Order: sequence, then structure tokens, then C-alpha cells
Amino acid sequence: MEEPTSPPPAEDPSDPRVSNRTRFELELEFVQSLANPFYLQTLGQQRILDDPAFINYLAYLKYWSEKEYARFIHYPHALHHLELLQHAQFREEVKKDEWREYLNQKQFDHWRTWRDPAYLDGSKGDVKPDLNTDADAKVDASAAVDDPMTEEHPQGLKTAPV
Repeated sequence: MEEPTSPPPAEDPSDPRVSNRTRFELELEFVQSLANPFYLQTLGQQRILDDPAFINYLAYLKYWSEKEYARFIHYPHALHHLELLQHAQFREEVKKDEWREYLNQKQFDHWRTWRDPAYLDGSKGDVKPDLNTDADAKVDASAAVDDPMTEEHPQGLKTAPV
């Protein structure tokens, strides 16, 4: 029978390694929260984005865009929004509901298509897909065109998500 192990000793907050890790985790969490358009709008509406000290803090956080730190980011839109927040016009616009919805839709569209090979190789541009390959596929595609809960496949057909 194994003896019960005691819990690890509490970390000393005065230890530089502990304080550095804590700071790293807090800043990472904050930067990732910038991926949320609703959070950005809240910051704007509460006038936090107008505070010069906060604007300086956002400029300081740009180091997260460096490869050494960016590898820890799970939501790449956070880095894009961090870059946009460096501009006064964006900080002003993000307060508006329409702008928040625009960002939210752009983010959704990116997540919906980022693994679609047709989008990845650049062939999705202005080229219209050829649906004449299969009569059943044409019927299915035309039935699903107006359904907002559809997913587009590389062949150009729209079907319900799996």
C-alpha cells in the first residue's frame, strides 16, 4: 500500500520565477481575451480604451506578436485585434454595435473556412464552382443555398455540417 503523498509546498510569491510565470499567465490570458469582439466593445463602452495608461499597456503587449511568444496564443484573432487596438479610429469604432457584429461575423467566417482547401490554395476567389457534374448534387446545392447553417465543401456544394 502506498503512503499518501503530501501536497506540493506552496509557491513563494517573492520568488522571481513564480512572479514571472504569474505575470506571463495573466498577460497571456488578457491578450487572448482580445479575440472576443464583445469584450472589445465592453472595453470601449466603459471608456477603458480611452485611458492613455491602458493604450500604453496595449502597446507594451505587442511583444506577444513575436514568434517566441505568439506560439502560446490559441486565438490568432487576439493578435490581429491587438494590432488594430493600436489605432485610435479602431478604438472608437469598436464601441458601436454594428462594428462589433462586423468583427464577430468576420471571425466566424474565418473559422468556418480556414481549413477549406479551396480557401487555402487561393482558388476560392471569384471562380464559380461547376455544379454540372452530378444532377443530384445540383438539387442538393440549390436547396441548401439559403440555409445559414450550411457548410461549403471544396467541390462548391453546400451541405449541412456533420
